[in-house]
Amino acid sequence: MAQIPAYYMRGGTSKGVFLLADDLPADPAERDALLLRIIGSPDPYGKHTDGMGGATSSTSKVVLIAPSRRPDCDVDYLFGAVAIGEPLIDWSGNCGNLSAAVGPFAIWRGFVPARDGVTTVRIWQRNIGQRIVARVPCRNGHPLEDGDFREDGVPFGGARIVLEYLENPDATVPLCPTGHTVDALQVPGLGTIEATLVTAGNPTVFVRAADVGLDGTELPERINGDAGLLQRLESIRAAAAVGMGLAPDADSATKLRPGTPKIAWVAPPASYRSSAGVAIDVTAVDVVARILSMGRAHHAFTGTGAIALAAAATLPDSVVHEAVRASGEQIRIGHVSGTLAVGAVTTRRDGRWVMERAVMSRSARRLMTGLLHVPERC
Repeated sequence: MAQIPAYYMRGGTSKGVFLLADDLPADPAERDALLLRIIGSPDPYGKHTDGMGGATSSTSKVVLIAPSRRPDCDVDYLFGAVAIGEPLIDWSGNCGNLSAAVGPFAIWRGFVPARDGVTTVRIWQRNIGQRIVARVPCRNGHPLEDGDFREDGVPFGGARIVLEYLENPDATVPLCPTGHTVDALQVPGLGTIEATLVTAGNPTVFVRAADVGLDGTELPERINGDAGLLQRLESIRAAAAVGMGLAPDADSATKLRPGTPKIAWVAPPASYRSSAGVAIDVTAVDVVARILSMGRAHHAFTGTGAIALAAAATLPDSVVHEAVRASGEQIRIGHVSGTLAVGAVTTRRDGRWVMERAVMSRSARRLMTGLLHVPERC
């Protein structure tokens, strides 16, 4: 058995295995085979019985950390979304929730010295080429993990970590990759679907809930139990991937790029009950939204999806802008588990939209530290 040091961490509403890149094989194929075995994929039973995965898109994740090669960052962060039933790791996007755990991990592992009060960790997100600044509360030389900050989708309180996603001046892909705030997607079997395609946080496609026969207040059981609906949403997502230049054809998008772009649907504010049975009043939200992750309904709302939604809400005539009730600096998203506040600042520069920054708060903590035991033959 090989033994590999690892942390098992929660960040926001996600969990993942955190490893040092230098502890893994340099060859990408060998590395991915090892990581698949660590998570327990592919598992035809869909349970991850023989691995560290949690058998959901929110808990089947890996994070690789290394000293940054950039002078303006402290660590490089690479995220992998691990498929459950297929031997596939999608490295095309970021996890906004696990981004919250990168800062504390960097401090725990000695990449950044802790300062009492707030320690700033400068992160280079390698998947999408973006700088993230994490402000981590610390005391007595260590990150704080307990606190009163609550986030819907997490049953216990934690210490607030503020994440600021910054514009990458070297980025070659604009916020609206097609140049439009609304695109008419031609989707086989569905006809024309209007969508807003953005690259903030992760590449994300937004559609009106009503255009896909939904109202934006659905719970995961309603979505995941409807195979026909999931297929229609995947057809839209795949068409958007082609339109955004992320895949050569829809079939490739479905088979090789299940993680991004995400697809979400939005509707004007409404009252509903969360997955915990809590009544969410119409006055507590500025928009209701649901999002798929790796082909299944997310149990809350992805962090990167929240950033994308906040950015899209600032774009005139976008399907998100038309659904959002006018509000202040932050958008309150009504999602499956409750609400999430996130803010974004965009500007139009040289004829194209640019996201200057986005801010949201999450919490994170260590669930386990130790050694992973992995069979030599993966």
